[in-house]
Amino acid sequence: MPSSNENIPKNLNGWAATGKGKQLENMELPLKTFQDNDVDMKITHCGICGSDIHTIDSGWGPTNYPCVVGHEITGVCTAVGKNVTHIKVGDRIGVGAQSGSCGQCDDCKSGHENTCSSGKSTFTYNSKWPTGEEAYGGYADKWRGHSNFVFKIPDNMSNEIAATFFCAGVTTYAPLKRYNVTKGSKVGVIGIGGLGHFAVQWAKAMGAEVVALSHSDKKRGDAAQLGCSDYVVTSNKDEMKQHTSSLTHIICTAYSTHFDWPANLSLLKTNGTFILVGLPEAPMSGIPAGLLAMKQITLCGSIIGSPSDIQEMLDFAAKTGVKPWIQKYPMSEVNKAIEDFREGKPRYRFVLEN
Repeated sequence: MPSSNENIPKNLNGWAATGKGKQLENMELPLKTFQDNDVDMKITHCGICGSDIHTIDSGWGPTNYPCVVGHEITGVCTAVGKNVTHIKVGDRIGVGAQSGSCGQCDDCKSGHENTCSSGKSTFTYNSKWPTGEEAYGGYADKWRGHSNFVFKIPDNMSNEIAATFFCAGVTTYAPLKRYNVTKGSKVGVIGIGGLGHFAVQWAKAMGAEVVALSHSDKKRGDAAQLGCSDYVVTSNKDEMKQHTSSLTHIICTAYSTHFDWPANLSLLKTNGTFILVGLPEAPMSGIPAGLLAMKQITLCGSIIGSPSDIQEMLDFAAKTGVKPWIQKYPMSEVNKAIEDFREGKPRYRFVLEN
């Protein structure tokens, strides 16, 4: 039972996808059964992520409709189970794309719960709890889930600012830290958008020099304001040639169907690292094996971050002042926000507000 005297609600009110191509509908849906390790949250804010759109559209595989998406969730704790010690009622809290893991596999035991190898992870939406109950996300008024994946928001960070750290923030922070971006590194960021504008700030805060890699010139001013020392228009062959073998790392946040692998990999120094975090719906092709071998390039992916990564990221952001550029929409205008998202209007993260 919860260590709060509040009545524990049984349902949430959320904006649910009911099918591909349909607008979200407001409906009441059941919360999971409250358990001793659980936390209840009154949602104040939820970021809109590209993953939400893929899921609404069944882009990464079949979606179990009705589905309440949203995995950049912040709010206020309203109840905690008797086993929960690091969160108390009244705390400002957040949760990201993962809400549970098996806790028993080698990955979980070594602190890499985000890559839980048992196949028993619970994601924040379009997923199942171990009880078989449906997991619903943050386009709603309430959220309930396991406390291991719930975090206190730093005192110097508002809920609306904190929200997008829980997916976009950690998705870019974790691999940059994992692959040793530091003073002396020179990092190229492909795509100055929702993920990319975080990546620029993280790399800069870690001490690196940062170069924006964008298909057009229109974000040059934003890139400079975010901390880039240079800007390369990737469609300009002369500009690309001038930066051959100049980067220690590239983090790719925007992958297109016609991605020019040879041109982009040529920007890396020998023993450079190419990190893919912008996941396409179609398989990748055209990767030049010879170039990978000759330059000894590490080509790697990354998926969100572990609980320890998220806590470290929040502490780092609170210390360094990294924060997203956001635009807010009332939760009731979620369909308008999604329409604007599809039209490429975010600069650079949309946040829904209850």
